Amino acid sequence: MKWADEFRGSFGVRANADIPRDAKVARLFGAEGIGLCRTEHMFFAEERLPFVVEMILARDEKTRRKALLKLLPMQRSDFAGLFKAMDGFPVVIRTLDPPLHEFLPKREHLMVDVAKFPHATTAEKKEMAKTYGMTVGELKKGMPALLERVEELHEFNPMLGHCGCRLGIAYPEITEMQARAIFEAAAQMAKKGVKVIPAVMIPLIGSARELELQKEIVDRVAKEVLAKAGVKLHYIKASS
Repeated sequence: MKWADEFRGSFGVRANADIPRDAKVARLFGAEGIGLCRTEHMFFAEERLPFVVEMILARDEKTRRKALLKLLPMQRSDFAGLFKAMDGFPVVIRTLDPPLHEFLPKREHLMVDVAKFPHATTAEKKEMAKTYGMTVGELKKGMPALLERVEELHEFNPMLGHCGCRLGIAYPEITEMQARAIFEAAAQMAKKGVKVIPAVMIPLIGSARELELQKEIVDRVAKEVLAKAGVKLHYIKASS
């Protein structure tokens, strides 16, 4: 790496890192910041996925916010760790990007299990319950309801559909929770003497209006959180 440094000139190198452990390793290898933190990777952790599924299955904003409230401290802790590891370097954090069905069980697997359930053994039902985060008693109604939601969210080409910034536009409370986690973590670390340089990336922008809608949420939450914490810091806004 030192040899490469002799030839890279003014080029800077940033890392892709989604958890503090990876950020620390990247810093040890000479990374000058995080070029992309993919927040969806934080949601796939085993202890968090049930709350993500709860959020997706919510049929109203109140229920969705309840699930998001459980995810907030987890995201805040991760972001705080990233800022601490990258003290003095920028951290680019992308808001939720993939289509929601990616967090749910595979449609084909669910269809098989729904059909199989009436004839399944006790052991098989226990395994299904573990897979879907339900009790055995909940499976009979729970799996068909889950399949119905998966069918609703299924898209032929999701990257041209309900993903990226369009998730935050349809469900602004998701962007709001993530922005709150980012700036609460930034304020927390700034008070501890860490030089924090957060950058918020809004994914898959297709029009100026899409960016305006998401920017309004980020700016509003940032102003509220930083004022409450009594912290002043500069943050960067970007889109992809």
